[in-house]
Amino acid sequence: MSRALNALAAALATLAALLASGTGLGASAAAEPGAATLLDTVAAPRLTGLKLGTSETAWQPENRFDVYWNFDLPPNTSKNAIQVVRSQILDASRKVFHTPTPLLGPAEGIPNLKVTSVQRSERPSPGEYVLQVWATGTSDGPTEEIVLRFDDRRPATATPHLPSGWIRGDVEPVLEITPPAGPQPVSGIRGYAISIRPGGAAPPCAGPDLCSLAETDLRGGLAGDSLGLGLLAEGVHVVSVVAVSNSGLRSPQAHSTEVWIDATRPDIALQADGAGWSREPVRVLAKATDALSGMVASGPAGPTTSIAVDGGPRAVAKGDEVAAMVTGSGVHTVAASARDAAGNVRGEDLASPPQTTVVRIDEKLPAVAFSASEDPAEPELVEATVRDTLSGPDLGRGSIAVRPLGSGRPFEPLATTASQGRLTARWDSDSYPDGRYEFRVTGFDLAGNAASSTLRANGVDMVLSNPVKVPTAIRFGFGGKTLVWQRCVRSGEGRRCHREVVEGFAKRPAARVVPYGQGLQVGGRLVSAAGAPLAGHPVELIETFDAGATTAPRRAKVETDADGYFTARLEPGPSRHVEAHFSGNHILTRGASRGLRLAVQTSVRLRASSASAAIGGDPVVFSGRVGHLGTAIPSYGRPVQFQFRLPGTSWTEFRTVQTDASGRFHFPYAFSDDDSRGVRFLFRAYAPPQPGWPYEPAVSRPVAVTGR
Repeated sequence: MSRALNALAAALATLAALLASGTGLGASAAAEPGAATLLDTVAAPRLTGLKLGTSETAWQPENRFDVYWNFDLPPNTSKNAIQVVRSQILDASRKVFHTPTPLLGPAEGIPNLKVTSVQRSERPSPGEYVLQVWATGTSDGPTEEIVLRFDDRRPATATPHLPSGWIRGDVEPVLEITPPAGPQPVSGIRGYAISIRPGGAAPPCAGPDLCSLAETDLRGGLAGDSLGLGLLAEGVHVVSVVAVSNSGLRSPQAHSTEVWIDATRPDIALQADGAGWSREPVRVLAKATDALSGMVASGPAGPTTSIAVDGGPRAVAKGDEVAAMVTGSGVHTVAASARDAAGNVRGEDLASPPQTTVVRIDEKLPAVAFSASEDPAEPELVEATVRDTLSGPDLGRGSIAVRPLGSGRPFEPLATTASQGRLTARWDSDSYPDGRYEFRVTGFDLAGNAASSTLRANGVDMVLSNPVKVPTAIRFGFGGKTLVWQRCVRSGEGRRCHREVVEGFAKRPAARVVPYGQGLQVGGRLVSAAGAPLAGHPVELIETFDAGATTAPRRAKVETDADGYFTARLEPGPSRHVEAHFSGNHILTRGASRGLRLAVQTSVRLRASSASAAIGGDPVVFSGRVGHLGTAIPSYGRPVQFQFRLPGTSWTEFRTVQTDASGRFHFPYAFSDDDSRGVRFLFRAYAPPQPGWPYEPAVSRPVAVTGR
């Protein structure tokens, strides 16, 4: 850069050597065809076409200049016509600043001589100099001049300025430049070189010191200090600037600034309290978001969010959110718009419609009422209607409840079904005592409004008298349609029996005792409260066995015949309680019979190992078994009492033994009293009552043993 005009002497010496050797720049020019003679001398050779390698007005950052010239020589001039080319450099005051070494050569015409370097060993100051050049033949030729402009000083740093904050993508940012501080280079300021790069800085020029004319973006000098950057892509761009002198030197450092481009409209979300229909005013919140410039409130021109209800005036708030209260029954439209920090707008032009939502409000109660009358075929079916002209009835909610009329007790809810604006419930009237009952219906609309009523559609109180269905009764007893049995009475040592036929169930005994392992027939009749037979209806017989039985309760279904009768046979098993049940239907009440007691005697068997026993001899072994159908004997057994009697005496207990787990027992008995000789004894086993034993006490058949 600082190699100034001080190189001129060396260049002229090089050129002189070339001329002296007769080669290179000093080579002889070929004679033109047809030349008659050669002239050996030229009185005063003239230089023509003196020029610089660049334009004559160009400034250069180095003191090295390329100078070109030609000679104006007569035809057929001798090669010795030119003796020497001389030059000198003048400063701005036209004083001789430097005299380069003359260029020596033969006096031959040099058609195109080039001085490749004009230099000086001392560093010249920046400025304008004048190069004078002339040739000498037999005398000096006329002097030619050319201006040399030299400036190796850099301009100071230029400072770029761009609008602060984010800029919309459809707005062209304008770069403003603060010119470099003075004093300015002698050559002046050509303009500014600029680079724009997303995400980071880039050098404005390829070289570290110079900027070419093509790299100089602004060429208006100091006054050309602004430039529109065009529409930039979204993101952060770094703009770097250097000042460039007329000699092409740039500022030592590039100053940078950022421009932020946001080309995306903000997003808006509308949030309403609750969903669907509401029974009260609804608060709607508009929330705006923006990933780049953002929605943070920042003064009058900063981001805003707005909301409007039903096309009314917009409520505008600084920042990213705004709320509005929507009131009044009906369907309302809520629209929201937003402007981000860059000025991008959503919801205020045709290209970007507002974000909308619908708010539904119903502040009126629904109308509810019971049906004007009941269906005779469905006396327990309770129905009510729910009507709502705006949000409509809620098909998933509603209830029907009941309580005794005038009781003041809380209403008891019934299982209720909602469908197509109707509420239905089945009142299990069989579970309620006879009497008058009032009903209440509660219905909802889709907004959550609830209304209750105890009236029918015709304005009459919803009251029902129980029973609402036809009452039923079950007449139940032992035997079939009739009971035939032997009624026996003891008389002395025997019994007197007579056969008896019983038709009515009420006269039949409520309890029977039967031997172990024996079943029994039962029967009954299903009738209405008026006594009319009810044919073809299922009746369930329930046998509940006594405590200690291992048999689960038995349930058997039978169907009434054309006269309402039913019969069934009870299977053998432990003692039990027996009832008949009718579950009722949509027009008949439930019914249950009186309970029957079926007592079953214990099974006790006894045998003796011998019909006679010797006095003082081997004992007689008594053995037997206790039956346990449908129950279990514990591991420690069940007690069995042994009894005996003599003719004309009563039974006397003399020993108690325990059975094993299978019910078996045995007992050896020896006769030792001589008074027993020839006496016939009767023995029997007695199963006494015992808690947890589902059979009645019983005795075995007696066995006879005679002493001998």
